[in-house]
Amino acid sequence: MSNLSCPHCRQMINDQAISCPHCHTTLKAYGHPGIPVYRSTGKNYLCDSCTYHLDDTCNFTKRPYAQDCTIYQNHEEIQKELKELANKKSLKNRIDKWLIRNQGFILILVLLLGCFLFTIFTS
Repeated sequence: MSNLSCPHCRQMINDQAISCPHCHTTLKAYGHPGIPVYRSTGKNYLCDSCTYHLDDTCNFTKRPYAQDCTIYQNHEEIQKELKELANKKSLKNRIDKWLIRNQGFILILVLLLGCFLFTIFTS
């Protein structure tokens, strides 16, 4: 288990802690260590950068002024992940298209390599 700092008092805490032992800030929702509570910094609202608020699918009662939330999803991080995924798929698509375009050439190379190996090992 790793340690991290409390978002409120900045004291070191266990990452599985349900609440901060120093300031008693709730860190996990409903007392469950698997449900984190996301908190805004300063006077900012989480909704300003949340994917669910921007696509109008959020039904959280504190919207659009939520400073803590259990389903927060940063829109910018999601966009970065989607771009990285698109780049990976793009490279795979280019390789697949190159293989399809050059399958005749690849077949001839494989046959020549097979003949070469056959002559080496049979003589």
